[in-house]
Amino acid sequence: MRLALLSLLLAFTSLNAEYIRQSIDQKLIDSKIKIIDIRTPSEWKTTGLIKGSIPIMFFDEQGNYDLNAFLAKLNKVVQKDEKFALICNSGNRSKVLGTYLGNQMGYKVIDIDGGIQYAISKKLPLTPYK
Repeated sequence: MRLALLSLLLAFTSLNAEYIRQSIDQKLIDSKIKIIDIRTPSEWKTTGLIKGSIPIMFFDEQGNYDLNAFLAKLNKVVQKDEKFALICNSGNRSKVLGTYLGNQMGYKVIDIDGGIQYAISKKLPLTPYK
């Protein structure tokens, strides 16, 4: 429900240069851009993580979130003017969060289209979550 409401609110915002949606590839991984994995710990355990990515859960298993807690963790690893990428399972959650962070909060966000499932289909390097 909260995800649907947040999605609806974001649908009325205009896009700007702070938010980019693109597929992941080896070039993006090699660029050393920080990739923030916003999935849940159970998802990280199931598939692993993109090599070098940083796990910071946003939506929990029930779709709830704590924006302030997430931002506190994010701001420890990313500077506000630093470009970074968000990844989730399929690209839906990262699109919602990325649009908000980029368009409403001024972060420089690359939203990874297709999420970890696309990365798996392209056989990109994954590491186990511990």
